[in-house]
Amino acid sequence: MSPALVAALEGAAKIAFVWGVVLGAVLPNLIWVERRMAGLIQDRPGPNRVGPFGLFQAIADILKMFMKEDVVPMYADRLLHTVAPLILLVPSMATFAVIPFGSSIHLFDRDIPLVIADVNIGILYVFALTSIGIYGLVLAGWASNNKFALMGGLRSSAQVISYELAMGIAAISVFLAAGSLRLTKVVEYQASGTFLGFLPLWNCFPQALGCMIFVVSAFAETNRLPFDLPEAEAELVAGYHTEYSAFRFGMFFMAEYLNLIAASAMMATLYFGGWSLPGIHPSGIFGGLFSIAVFAVKTGFFIFLFVWVRWTLPRFRFDQLMNLGWKVFLPLSLLNLVVTGALVLWGVI
Repeated sequence: MSPALVAALEGAAKIAFVWGVVLGAVLPNLIWVERRMAGLIQDRPGPNRVGPFGLFQAIADILKMFMKEDVVPMYADRLLHTVAPLILLVPSMATFAVIPFGSSIHLFDRDIPLVIADVNIGILYVFALTSIGIYGLVLAGWASNNKFALMGGLRSSAQVISYELAMGIAAISVFLAAGSLRLTKVVEYQASGTFLGFLPLWNCFPQALGCMIFVVSAFAETNRLPFDLPEAEAELVAGYHTEYSAFRFGMFFMAEYLNLIAASAMMATLYFGGWSLPGIHPSGIFGGLFSIAVFAVKTGFFIFLFVWVRWTLPRFRFDQLMNLGWKVFLPLSLLNLVVTGALVLWGVI
């Protein structure tokens, strides 16, 4: 078998595995977890009728979206109204291509790295895709010919510009320390030693400020509470997807959860050691499976954090959101970059 064919089969297998896990296991269960946690936090049962413990509620909701009528407003731009959800959904799906979900696994006399595409511009690829996704929100707001939808689209564009800048500068500090834009190298760097002699070299310790900025900015980038101003049901009905129904509404819904999972995976990769654990370096097939489990647990923790915060904190006002992004996070991210550069120069990290 030719090397090109082997590489193609290997890539196809990894794509099938990632999407089988994300779409087949994580996404439906995540919807159930969020609704169930909302019920627990608000002292009510939550979904508990469809299947045992309500586990099939997400499947019922998906079937309902397929069966509902797809309504397009009379004066909407039909082409852009149709394309906008795809512009948001496709980049959110493609983000997972460069996130390493494990170390490597030895099969058929070869070591298979557990990442779909180990490119040397990994973080640039991620930020490029997240920048494309915002066009879907803006076009959805404009094409709907609805003032609430338009306001939601404008809010989302302003919000992304405000927080992506601080998030990008915080991420630069991570790659400055690792010496590479490759996400696998970032994980290997964090597994390579200790900080101050007793802490793991996870970036959340030497770059605690940058970690905080990245995590909070991730909430703003994914339009999750307390940063869900582009939707803001109390003010804008449903924001940019006010005029969407049926499957196209489901595409927005799905893209939001995919972005949530991708953001959680990025936080685990950049700041919490990715698939590594300090002092534990198993090898072989067991080592590969163990690294996948470690990465899944870390990503699951941040998914839980997203859900917990949504049902705990109130929404910001829009002026507060803008002030936090430009007047607080941007200067702090620059400070974090300077401090990280000094630590690298002095050989502390």
